[in-house]
Amino acid sequence: MATTTDIKNGLCINFNNDIYTIVEFLHVKPGKGAAFVRTKMRNVKTGRMLENTFPSGAKIDIVRVERRPYTYLYKEGDMHVFMHTETYEQIYIPEAIINAPQTGILGVGRIVQKAVVRGGQVAVRDVMGLSLTFDHRVMDGAPAGEFLTTLVRMLEEPTLLLF
Repeated sequence: MATTTDIKNGLCINFNNDIYTIVEFLHVKPGKGAAFVRTKMRNVKTGRMLENTFPSGAKIDIVRVERRPYTYLYKEGDMHVFMHTETYEQIYIPEAIINAPQTGILGVGRIVQKAVVRGGQVAVRDVMGLSLTFDHRVMDGAPAGEFLTTLVRMLEEPTLLLF
């Protein structure tokens, strides 16, 4: 078991029987009282943000999570094929993720490096453009937006495919 002194951005922990990624943290030592660590965490399954304060030295359960860069290749039958960009390993994701009946077109761009702002800091990151076009006569914009948001979360956090 680790303690709060091991907390860093990007660390995954088991908290309240869910897996969370530390997004921000701050060690606080007030003039009076005990020190503590204030955190902002993102639930890996739902993407929801949670703020929590841990007492300094509290035990935390670190979870090993692997992040892998994938890019979309092609559709094969009712599956979509994604390839790991470093090992060339391919995974198959059922079309059920893309809402049937086919009422839309998902455009997937290539991965390029771009300067992006995250947490107030500029960093160079791999970025892949996604574009969703759908038939408004068949589908409302809200479910289409939810689908695209879910797809982005799954590509950013492939561990979501495990749950």
